[in-house]
Amino acid sequence: MRLFDLIPAQFRIAAIGLLLVAVVAGSAALAWTAQHWRYGRVLERQARLQADTLNEISQASAALQRTEQDKRLALELRLQNKDETHYKELTDEQTKQARLRDRLATADLRLSVVLAATEPIGSCAMPTTTATGRVVHGTARAQLDPAHAQRIIGITDAGDQGLIALRACQAYAKEVSTPK
Repeated sequence: MRLFDLIPAQFRIAAIGLLLVAVVAGSAALAWTAQHWRYGRVLERQARLQADTLNEISQASAALQRTEQDKRLALELRLQNKDETHYKELTDEQTKQARLRDRLATADLRLSVVLAATEPIGSCAMPTTTATGRVVHGTARAQLDPAHAQRIIGITDAGDQGLIALRACQAYAKEVSTPK
């Protein structure tokens, strides 16, 4: 006697259908599991490749960032050196101007201007008497009042400071705009 004969006739079609469903479901589950293993390996490989790519990108980004930071640091050092140089020039010029003002105030130094020539051009007349304290022969000069001399020195001092500041600005602009 066979197992199939033990099933009542009215349930045989249902049993065959159930058996077919079990076989189909089993093969589907088996295929699903095989696909899961295969695609799992593919996804794992893709995830590993993506992680490696992201790691390379982050390392390249970090190297680029270090390079840019090094460039910025070098530029800051160059600008600091330029700033110190220009500050030294400015303080030296201020010191020279202060000494000149002090010499003018104590009448140690007198400023003079050349007077308009009263002699015809080409005349090289030598002075008849020698002046003490002067070796240079030349055109007649008039000495300025100390107050006017102080104002002139103040104007030239401001001009010198402006020129030093302009050179500093130009050097800064050149340093920043020139790629290294």
